[in-house]
Amino acid sequence: MATATRDRPVLQVLQYGFTLFSALLLGVIGLGFGSILLAIIAVVLSFGAGIQISTVQTLVLGLITIQGIGCPAIAFTYIKLRPILRSKLREVFSYPPETGTFTIGISVPSLREVGIIVLGYFSAMGGLVVVAAIISVLVSMYGVEPAANQAAEVGMANPEVLLLLIPASFLLIGPGEELLFRGVVQGRIRDHFGPLTGVGIASVIFAGIHYPALSGGSVTGRLVSICALLLPALILGATYEYTDNIVVPSLIHGAYNATLFTGLYVSVKYSGELSSAAGTLL
Repeated sequence: MATATRDRPVLQVLQYGFTLFSALLLGVIGLGFGSILLAIIAVVLSFGAGIQISTVQTLVLGLITIQGIGCPAIAFTYIKLRPILRSKLREVFSYPPETGTFTIGISVPSLREVGIIVLGYFSAMGGLVVVAAIISVLVSMYGVEPAANQAAEVGMANPEVLLLLIPASFLLIGPGEELLFRGVVQGRIRDHFGPLTGVGIASVIFAGIHYPALSGGSVTGRLVSICALLLPALILGATYEYTDNIVVPSLIHGAYNATLFTGLYVSVKYSGELSSAAGTLL
């Protein structure tokens, strides 16, 4: 009994560590799977059909393969394989038994949830103003050069692409990323750490995993840009935890991105001096 008692904390630490590692891995695999699909399509078009896809075409195909296919595919694959994986883990690590079926709540938003969507959207946009002000201070006081999102840079060079990214925010980016990062990653962490910690850690993973999508800026500037994503990520996580309906954060996410893409389009078309600031916040 004494040995079992001493071993139990060690097993708990292993379980917690494995939970965090697997949650991060799920996010990486979701984006990585979509990226591999994109690379395969590019190779097939290049060597099979002799077609060299442009930067704009790569961006559009990336939205389809990563957010449209990769993220949802890994999310639903995890849900299907989870009972089998937990059974194997119980055999090896004395993993706790499944207490309920892991699901991602998906339903048409109720009137109350519509109100939460509106509140979440305006909270995220209000936070955006605060973040923009902080970044401006850092730039002026310390010379920090923030990084820009690669999609935003492509959009600034090709404004017509931004008109495609606006509906894509609702159809691909919001639903795809929320299914994976809120539905699966946050749900996975919640299992062992509880809802508040689940929202916090999943938000850090979500923000951090955008690092490769940034371009330009110093290392410090990139970290500032990553930190700027934490506030909307926390709002998205909190609304999902509160409603248990993935449609709610998906719509907030879509509306948030669509607003930024719309603002960037207006900036590029009518006031070019504002485009750099808008690109930094995407």
